[in-house]
Amino acid sequence: MRLSSTYQDISYALLRIVTGFLFLVHGSQKLFNFPVEFTYDLNPLIVSAGVIELLGGLLVMIGLFTRFSAFICSGTMAVAYWMAHASQSIFPIANGGEVATLFCFIFLYVSTYGAGVWSVQNYLKKS
Repeated sequence: MRLSSTYQDISYALLRIVTGFLFLVHGSQKLFNFPVEFTYDLNPLIVSAGVIELLGGLLVMIGLFTRFSAFICSGTMAVAYWMAHASQSIFPIANGGEVATLFCFIFLYVSTYGAGVWSVQNYLKKS
């Protein structure tokens, strides 16, 4: 067995957990000004994004309804990129959209892979 295959499940779980947590924090910033203040005016679109970020990030992080949640999170980041960033430039490096792009594609990957190890879904499946 190769070393890379030995740690594949663990590294995927860490990617899913950390990505979910970082997304959750974006939502908590928008909705609760925590851990830092959200400096833009709230509107229904931003509040909706904050709810998706908070709940979707939590569900992906703990590994519950992972495929569905990650797919919704991926779509949210695609919309965010095209609405907030792409009008400035098509290139993420030039328009500040690197984070939205990475979130979009990581969540797309998670939506196809599923919860994996260290997840509520995996625990419930074994029970």
